[in-house]
Amino acid sequence: MVVIIDYNVGNLKSVQNAFERIGVETIVSRDHAVIRQAKGIVLPGVGTFPVAMDNLKRFDLMTILKERKDAGIPILGICLGMQILFEKGMEIKECKGLGFLDGEIRLMEVDDKIPHMGWNELCFHQDHPLIQNIKEKDFVYFVHSYMAYVPSQELIAYCEYGGEKITAIVAKENVMGCQFHPEKSGEVGKKILLAFKEMIK
Repeated sequence: MVVIIDYNVGNLKSVQNAFERIGVETIVSRDHAVIRQAKGIVLPGVGTFPVAMDNLKRFDLMTILKERKDAGIPILGICLGMQILFEKGMEIKECKGLGFLDGEIRLMEVDDKIPHMGWNELCFHQDHPLIQNIKEKDFVYFVHSYMAYVPSQELIAYCEYGGEKITAIVAKENVMGCQFHPEKSGEVGKKILLAFKEMIK
């Protein structure tokens, strides 16, 4: 069973529907007892970094997420949910993140319009189980203005936009993130979620 964390940020239903389409039982919850039963955890998110972190604190979710991370439960962050996995974000103001991944979130420095919105192709940086079912140059759907500046060892895939490499998939041990929306990325997104399903014991 996968728990999709409900912290009042983003369209939870579309993420839940995407998992249900691949046969994964999901529960949308912020209840600690339910989260402790999860075989996998998903952090969705649309909005701003400080609001997301404020909501995690308000709903007392930071400690339980760290507990589950330390227990080795696979965690997948999507879009803003990926960004708050990092040490800090610079959106609106400097704000501390969960610190599960190394690096920080800053406004994209690109020679093109922001937000980066639409379909873009993935370039692989290194192998990872999350990309085992897809091919390099497959297209996924992005909507964001801020990006992760991440150490090379945690970068799994990127896309090219405005003359820059934009972080697309990251991972460190059992913590993973997609800057794009797999739930809106058609067959490719479905294959990424299937790969996450295979990591769930």
